[in-house]
Formats: sequence, structure tokens, C-alpha cells
Amino acid sequence: MAGLTAANLAGMWLNLDERVRMGRMMRSEYAAQRIAEITSLLNDVAPGDRERLVRVLDAPPIRLSTIEPWQTQAPNTGDDAAAFAAKLREKLGDATPLQVLSIQSVPRAERWHRSPESHPPHADAARLAEPPRREGPRGAPLTRVLAQTRLADGTVLTFRYFLPGPNPETPLRLLGWLALIGVSVTLLSAWAVRRLTRPLAVFSDAATGLAKNLDQPPLPETGPHEVAQAARAFNAMQTELKRYLDTRAEMLAGISHDLRLPITRVRLRLEALPDGAHKAGIDKDLTEMDALIDDTLAFLRAGNSGEPQAKINLNALIDGVIEDAEALGATVERHGRAGAPLTARPLALRRCLANLVDNARRYGGPQIDVSVVDQGDTLAILIEDRGPGLPGADRERVFEPYVRIEGSRARHTGGSGLGLAIARAIARGHGGDIRLDARPGGGLCARLTLPIAS
Repeated sequence: MAGLTAANLAGMWLNLDERVRMGRMMRSEYAAQRIAEITSLLNDVAPGDRERLVRVLDAPPIRLSTIEPWQTQAPNTGDDAAAFAAKLREKLGDATPLQVLSIQSVPRAERWHRSPESHPPHADAARLAEPPRREGPRGAPLTRVLAQTRLADGTVLTFRYFLPGPNPETPLRLLGWLALIGVSVTLLSAWAVRRLTRPLAVFSDAATGLAKNLDQPPLPETGPHEVAQAARAFNAMQTELKRYLDTRAEMLAGISHDLRLPITRVRLRLEALPDGAHKAGIDKDLTEMDALIDDTLAFLRAGNSGEPQAKINLNALIDGVIEDAEALGATVERHGRAGAPLTARPLALRRCLANLVDNARRYGGPQIDVSVVDQGDTLAILIEDRGPGLPGADRERVFEPYVRIEGSRARHTGGSGLGLAIARAIARGHGGDIRLDARPGGGLCARLTLPIAS
């Protein structure tokens, strides 16, 4: 936008400068043409009628005199004088004597003035040297052009032409106009850019919301053709994602049913066997297989369980998770409370918290602290243990499915390795996240953050 404004200002400056230059050139062209026409006209008039015609032709901006002698001083050889002389010569032809005596700047007076009483017509030649004056504030100086031509009978015509020069006030006035135009262009450009990029902000918000809630309302398919077409494509993508996830949920339900049927049949046949070490071992393996299926299905469904969102009492939900942990031998200290209900999927969020607390109990020992911190637009739930903790490089790896740092996959030492993966998937499905940090004094701190308006 800054480049566009600068380019506009530079273009306007050059355009105005060119207009001033062209204006001076056209006035100079007019003066040359006028002097040539007057010379030609007076050449064809009888000497007796010539003086009366001169009185008529002597008017601003070109003053005319026939009483001044042919000047003997050297003609002005400046660039402006030479250019004007060449232009006059082109108009008059080579046969007419011509000299441009001077081109110089003179101050501009305050008003036009031509008083017959104070200056009788042609009373003296000095009057012709005075520039015309005009009403109004003092402005730019005038560029005075003094030229002489000689008629066929030897009469000398002296012309004085006053060409407006550069106005010293013009740059400041021009800068003021340019500043005003620049501000206007900047404001209009900002409005236009905002108007053009507003659909992008809508798409960005919709994409962010889609990651949190696949069932959000579709985008309105209105506006310019391109915007409406993009909205239709976005809505079609959302529909396809929902259809894919629904199909996957149905497939997972079928897999769960198909896997549990043979496990159930094995359990029934196991009941017919006599008690013994082999029977107990098989029963334990079946229990682990059943739990592994539950964990795998829970992980696959964590981001889109189909459970509707509702206003929940987070304090009551945390208290229920703490009671379950204490029933398993943990000692849990509670700190802080949520101030308002939270919009979430209650069963999924309970499982997320239960997995974090259970992870702390398994690896950090029975002493656990659960804290709730209101951070304004987000709510943080901290689960801290006093165990050995984790190296920094491993705190992110443990969120990967089936990863267990101690290398064992036995369920009595750490489960299937899906607990934290399920917890993070649920947290991100609510628009939040989970991070593991070192606890001051030793141990691990799992920080669950959730948006208040989730």
C-alpha cells in the first residue's frame, strides 16, 4: 500500500510539473504567433493608419510600441531567448529583421493597472517596460520578453510580453494537495484491500472452526462469483469430511463387534475349563485384548466421537475423576475452581482428564495435585505428580500412539501407550491442547488448556 501511495504521489507530481511546462510552452507559442500576425498586419497597413491600429493592438499580455528605436545592444543569448527567437523566426520568415533583446524575471504587482490619466498612450517608452498588474495576493514573478521587428518601410515594432514564471508558493501548495490526495488514496486503498481480503478472513475463521467442530454451520454462498464459488467448495469439503468420518465410525463399530464376538466365545469356552494357572493366564490375555480394542477405538474416535456438546459443570467433572483416582489408592490435592460452566463433550472430556490423572498415578506415584487456573479466554487444568519426570526430548514423543518410554508394553506397567494420545486428540477436538512440563521440585506437570467459549 505504501508503494502504491508513493507511486501515485510521484505520478501526480510529474503530471502537474508537465502541465506547468506545457502551459508555459503554449503561452510562448501564442506570443510568437501573435507577434508574427501583428507584424504581418502592420506591414500591409498604410503608415497613416498604422498608429491608430497600434493603439488598438497595444493590450496585455503583449504591449506594442512604434516609437522606440532599433536597439544597438547585443541580443540576449540565453537558452530561453534563443528558443523564443527561433520560434519567432519560424513564424516571421527569414526576410523580416528580428532581435530578442532580453528575457528576465520582474516582480508581479498587486493589481492590473492601466490609467490613461497617469500614462497617456505612447507618451513615453518607459511605460512599456512596466509589467501588467492584477488584483489579488502577490504571486509569481513575471518573465518579461522584449523583442523587436522591422517593417518593410523601416518602422521598428517593439514588443513586450509578460509570461508568468514559476510561483514560489506553488511547491508548498502542491505538496499540500499531494498530501491530501495521498491520504485519500491511502484510505481508499485500505478500504479496498480490507473489502477484498474480508472473504479470506471469513475462510480463515471457518477453517479454524472446522478443526474444532466439524458440525459448524456452512459458509453463506453469497458475494462475488469467485467468493461464492470458493464458499461452495469449502462447504462441499466439509460435507465430504463429515461423510468420511461417519463412514469410518460405522466401520469401527463393525470392527469392534467382529473382534468382540470371538473374544466372547473364547471366554465362554474358558468357563468350561477347570481352574488352574493356564486358565488364569488366558483370562488375563483376553482382558488385555478387550482393553486394547477399547483403547484403539477410543483413539480413533477421539477427534469425532459424535457426542454432542453441552454446558457442563467442570468442577463436578474434576471431582468425579479425583474420586475414581482416590479409589485406586491415589492422594489428590485440589487447587482452584472453574468460575463458569464450560461447553464441551462431557464423556470425552472426562476420559481426557481421567487419562492424565491415571498417567500421573502410574508413573509419578500416589501424590497428585490438580489445579484449575482461569486465564481469561482459556482455562488451564494442571495435573502434577512427584515422580521421576521425563527428559525434554521425550515429552512430545509420549503423545505418539503406542509409544512408551520405558520400552515395555505390558499393561500392568503402563497400558497400551494410547492414553496420552487419546487425551491430546480429545483436547484438540475441543480447540485446546496438552503440554508436558517439568514440575519445580521434581516430577511432571501435564497442562490441559481449553478455550472458555469452546
